[in-house]
Amino acid sequence: MSATKKLDVIGHARRRVDGREKVTGQQRYADDMKLPRMLHMKLLRSSQAHALIEAIDVSRAKAYPGVHLVLTGKDFPVSFGMMPVAQDEFPLAPEHVRYVGDPVAAVVAKDEQTAGEALALIEVKYKVLPTIATPEEALAQPEARIHDYTDVGNIHRNQAFEFGDVTEALAKSDHIFEDLFFYEGDNHMAIEQHASLASSEGDGKLMLWSSTQDPHYLHRQLARVLQMSAAHIRVVACDNGGGFGGKCDPAGHEFVVSKAALMLGRPVKICLTREEVFYLHRSRHPVLMKFRTGVTNDGKITGMHLQTLLDGGAYGSHGPASTFYTGVLTPLTYELPRFKFDACRVFTNKPACGPKRGHGTPQPRFGQEVQLDKIAEKLKLDPADLRLNMVTKANSLTASWLKIGSNGLAECIRQVVEGSGWKQKHGKLPQGRGVGIACSSYMCGAGVSIYWNKMPHSGVQLALDRSGQVTVFCGATEIGQGSDDVLAAVVAETLGISTKEVRVITGDTGITPIDLGSYSSRVTIMMGNAALQAAGRARDMLVEAAAEKLEVLPDSIVLSRGRVFAAGDAAKSMSFAEAVVFAESKFGTLGTVGSYTPPKPPGKFKAAGVGPSPAYSFSACVVEVEVDEHTGWITVPKIWIAHDIGRALNPTIAHGQVIGGVYMGLGEALMEEQVFRRLPAKLSNALVHKIPSMLEYKTITTLEMPEVEVFLIEDPEPNCPFGGKEVGQGPLLPVMPAVANAVFDAVGVRIDEVPITPEKILRALHLKREGKNPRVGPDHFPDVPYPEPTFVIPPAEGGDGNESKDPNRKPARSPAEATVS
Repeated sequence: MSATKKLDVIGHARRRVDGREKVTGQQRYADDMKLPRMLHMKLLRSSQAHALIEAIDVSRAKAYPGVHLVLTGKDFPVSFGMMPVAQDEFPLAPEHVRYVGDPVAAVVAKDEQTAGEALALIEVKYKVLPTIATPEEALAQPEARIHDYTDVGNIHRNQAFEFGDVTEALAKSDHIFEDLFFYEGDNHMAIEQHASLASSEGDGKLMLWSSTQDPHYLHRQLARVLQMSAAHIRVVACDNGGGFGGKCDPAGHEFVVSKAALMLGRPVKICLTREEVFYLHRSRHPVLMKFRTGVTNDGKITGMHLQTLLDGGAYGSHGPASTFYTGVLTPLTYELPRFKFDACRVFTNKPACGPKRGHGTPQPRFGQEVQLDKIAEKLKLDPADLRLNMVTKANSLTASWLKIGSNGLAECIRQVVEGSGWKQKHGKLPQGRGVGIACSSYMCGAGVSIYWNKMPHSGVQLALDRSGQVTVFCGATEIGQGSDDVLAAVVAETLGISTKEVRVITGDTGITPIDLGSYSSRVTIMMGNAALQAAGRARDMLVEAAAEKLEVLPDSIVLSRGRVFAAGDAAKSMSFAEAVVFAESKFGTLGTVGSYTPPKPPGKFKAAGVGPSPAYSFSACVVEVEVDEHTGWITVPKIWIAHDIGRALNPTIAHGQVIGGVYMGLGEALMEEQVFRRLPAKLSNALVHKIPSMLEYKTITTLEMPEVEVFLIEDPEPNCPFGGKEVGQGPLLPVMPAVANAVFDAVGVRIDEVPITPEKILRALHLKREGKNPRVGPDHFPDVPYPEPTFVIPPAEGGDGNESKDPNRKPARSPAEATVS
């Protein structure tokens, strides 16, 4: 059931018909049952991009008929934030607004229309402050501070890491390639908008139904902001109509609607409009990138220096992690013996950026894959062969101390090359047609919790009923990715029953064990391993009881197709339900638990916890394009994509996830962008959205969606349940650079930024006709005050995983002694 449907169960509404109020069936039901009628909330949002609130007058709104409550920033003195190092937001801005759309007040009324009318009566007096529109402005104007807690001006995060002497590696290279790339920000575009319903349970306890991906983290933040015991708060994550990272952050409206329900003792509901979803944002960071890469004559990478500059928007959000992810996973895909990356995130007066499918990694992946295409062209090498000859190895450590388990990237490349007819097409199609290739890698869940602790990352509880029903409880959230199906399947497979006999209850902090949430492609691996442990313990109890009843050895018992029997003796058999009865008679009420904690990361330096994962997936993609040189229009007739999934637990869902990733990646490649404009000075000079609606924000439809041929490469990963790795995010990553590389193959122009629009194609073609460099993309990288890097000796050079204070010191052990633990 979607969030909106679930929220209306105890709701009511009044509709105006010919100026009169019409009582709905829901309202009559509430009246008959003597239930407190549900109220509705709307938010007043700042009209200024950067200002101080000098005064706010809510008296007229409070007096408006039908209004029950008006809240402002003074009602919320405690800040919140997804990450412990970025608790910089308030549910309602108390005195400082930082972007157009920042919430400043809330009205709770009998219906949405009344609440909206009352909002118009609130008067806010602002003192306008200088507006920071771009990262360059943020660096150049440190005195116009958006937050006071930063160390230097508007720099939110600033970090540098070096794994091996990159300067030396570049100096010894046969060729050095230096390129700039830009990746524009965009929106999640989930079909369902954010919605929340809060209710007081009558004894001072709070219950919140919300479209959240992370009920556990929201639960913790509610306790912080509302200054309540967490034991008195229950969060139910409604099945999401799409999330993609946009519903990971706790959102201001969730706190406001909760406080309103507690104060009024009545259910209070809010549903954001699509425009408000654009204001809430938390999507892809715009990132400027500079790659300096050394290679040998045969195309092997010797070292790389990557610099990134992120436009973080107005608040911290997931920014600390996002900043790391623009660099930390880079050495996973190809052998990169030495690697240095500098990353800086700055504040600007725009909605906060956060995690979107692939979180922080699509941007550098775009840059590296396009640069590899340029390297192949320069060295006259086939781009597919170039990649195939330097993929990372299974069971190895990267220079940045990330441990790779199974690795099917080489086979992914072979499959898309053969399937697409790459050898017959690349560089050989008629003018205007071309193919491009790109690869990627991604994590199967973050190895470290967002807040530091030693507890499991996922827990599962099983209850076995004498009817044969198995009920599974887990805090994981279904956001359309099929996690409930995985949970039921893992339990059913272990117990030898059909998923029909498994009832799944998830995403409820009041009755389910904790799971950290649906993010970082972690659910199948972490929830699945916890479920495997819980179901295994239940199986052991059933086997022991059945063996005793059938008078056979426990090792001979088999659970399959709803039966429990002795192998080799069909006469000694019983139904699963009968086995549960015997086990309950022997052990008492049957229930088991399971949990999962990822292995410790191999790196020991500070920040080594960002990037490690129990496993990594790999993908390869070939895109074919047709480019109209008169209009610049790009048509994509077909895409071939191979994904190293470990093992497909549900091939149908896996195929759907791959195609969904391709769809989203193609939209980012061709048209999606969340951009801003300044109003004229006479209209406040505010920085506002250029396209805050689905009417103007362009994304591909079924008319633009090409045929997609999917190859699932199966090489079971020992760290994952039944060998299954992630499939929700990795397949998106190679699509954008593959499109850019295909455009070059088709018409000989480089578009070093996304989206790749017809206007940019025409501009590059014009430069080509004039004999100039046929490239469109960033032309400079600002002077960023990156810190001195943390230096770590790579494992292949004998490092021990610790930071080295002296880059010239001898390693703690010889390279020959370096092993993968």
